[in-house]
Amino acid sequence: MDDKGPFDGLGLNPTWVAALADQAISQPTEIQQQAIPVVLQGKDTYISAETGTGKTLAYLLPLLERLDASSRNLQVVILAPTLELALQIHEQVRALTTAAGSDIRSQALIGGVSFKRQLEQLKAKPHLIAGTPERVLELISSRKLKMHEVRCVVIDEADRLLVDQIRETVESVIRSAPSRRQLVFVSATQQAQTSGNVRTLAPDLLMVDTGGDKVSATIEHLFVIVEQRKKPEMLRRLIHATQPERALVFVHRNTRAEELADKLGFHDLRAVWIHGAADRMERKQAMEAFRRGDARVLISSDLAARGLDLPGVTHVFNLDPPTQSQDYLHRAGRTGRAAAAGCSILLLDPQEQRLVSRYTRDLGIELQAVRLAGGALVRQAAGDGR
Repeated sequence: MDDKGPFDGLGLNPTWVAALADQAISQPTEIQQQAIPVVLQGKDTYISAETGTGKTLAYLLPLLERLDASSRNLQVVILAPTLELALQIHEQVRALTTAAGSDIRSQALIGGVSFKRQLEQLKAKPHLIAGTPERVLELISSRKLKMHEVRCVVIDEADRLLVDQIRETVESVIRSAPSRRQLVFVSATQQAQTSGNVRTLAPDLLMVDTGGDKVSATIEHLFVIVEQRKKPEMLRRLIHATQPERALVFVHRNTRAEELADKLGFHDLRAVWIHGAADRMERKQAMEAFRRGDARVLISSDLAARGLDLPGVTHVFNLDPPTQSQDYLHRAGRTGRAAAAGCSILLLDPQEQRLVSRYTRDLGIELQAVRLAGGALVRQAAGDGR
C-alpha cells in the first residue's frame, strides 16, 4: 500500500515530512508546492504569496534538506526586518530539527542582546543563522561570523529590506558571501523599487508567485468616519461592539501605541504594544501575553508586526491608516489567514476618507461604511451619511 503524503513528492527526505507531521502539517500550501522544488535546485528565487500561506516553510524545508550537518561551517543566512521575525524563524528551525532528530544547529543573531553572549554562542558553530541585518553585518565586520562557506542568503520581507538605508546593509551581507551562493527573496507583495533591486542582485532568478498582491476574499473591509481626536474612544467602542477574539491595532507613532494601551487599560481592556523603540524584553513579554490570550489587543507599528506569526487574529483596526495601498494589504492580511473569516476596520478622519477610493482602485476590494448605534455595528447603505 502506498502511504505517501503530498509532501513526499516534493523531493524532501522522509524525516522532514515526519517532522512536519509532528506539527500537524500534512498538506503543503500552494506556495510550498511550487517553491520547494525550485529552492531545492539551488536557484535564485523570489517567493511571493499572500500573508499566512506558509512562505517560511517554503524556503526553510529545502534549505534544511540541502544542509550538511557534518560540517562545522555556516551555510545559510536568513535576514529579517525585526528581531521578533528572526526569533520566530529560528524557533521554527529548532522545532523542525528537534522533531527530525537532526544535528543541524541554528542561532538567532539580533540586536538588543549582549554582543558578547552571541559571540559565545557562535562557538557552537551554527549551520544556519536568522538575524537582523545590522547585527549580522556587525558580526561579519568584526570577523566573528565566517561567511566563506555560506550557500544561501535569504532576504525575508524583501520589500522592507531592499529599500532606503537598510538596503546597503543587506547588500553588504550578501557581498560577504561567496559569489556562487543562492539568493532567496521572500515577500507578500512586489513593489516596483524592490523588484528592480532584486533583479540587480539576481538577474537570472526564478519567480514563484501565487498571488502575493491579492487580499484574501474571506476578509470584510469596513471603515468609520471619526474626528482624529476621537479615534481612541471610537476604537474602544468598536472593540466592545465587535468582541474580537484577538485584535491587532496599527498606529504610526511609538508613543501613540503606549498611550493607546493605557487608555484601553483604563477601561479594563488589556492591551499590549510593540514598536521599534521598545527593548527586547518589553517586546517579548508583549508577544507572549498576546499569544497566550492574556491580552486580546496588540498595538503595533507596521514594521514591528511585519512577518510575525500571529494566530487567531480576528480583527485588524487601522487607527492610523497607511497612505500606500500595499501597506493596507499587509495590515489586513494579518487576519483572514488560511481561509478563515476576518475583519479589517479603518478609522478615518474626514481628510483621510479619500483613501477609500484609493484602496478600492488599487486592490480591487469593496470597503463598506459603518457606524455605531446603541453599542452595535451598523453597516450603512451607499449614500447613507448618518
